[in-house]
Amino acid sequence: MNTVLIILAFLCLLVGIAGAVIPGLPGPPISWVGLLLASLTPFVGASATLLIVTAVIAAIITVLDYVVPSLATKLRGGSKYGVWGCNIGLILSIFGLPFGPQGLLGVIFWPFVGALVGEYINKRQWEPSLRAAWGAFLGFLTGTILKLVYCITLLVIVIVGLF
Repeated sequence: MNTVLIILAFLCLLVGIAGAVIPGLPGPPISWVGLLLASLTPFVGASATLLIVTAVIAAIITVLDYVVPSLATKLRGGSKYGVWGCNIGLILSIFGLPFGPQGLLGVIFWPFVGALVGEYINKRQWEPSLRAAWGAFLGFLTGTILKLVYCITLLVIVIVGLF
């Protein structure tokens, strides 16, 4: 039974890492399930405190993944129009049009275009609109890096626990 749990844990951890990059897969929560499964074995002694802290961090990162692009748009000089455009772009990216369902290009493309269109409607100038749209892209990149670091950290915790 322990072998099955370890195999399932590693599968969850690897899918979590993939989910940190692939839109639609909630990478941090899946990786956390991998840590939980590994902690159920006598090989990986993850404490209850570690499980609670990592669960809270997974929840925070998951929420931030949807908030950071909007905040980055605002920090790069975006207005409410740009932030709303970015949010609408994120919603459109769920459908993945025109880049296929949950396509990585769609998640980059739509928040960028949404912020650009929103800012252009507001300011009617391309340069500040483009700056705000660039903020949306930087926000997406920041969220992806946060998820990757978290998921890889959980993988390392499990590997260290096994050896």
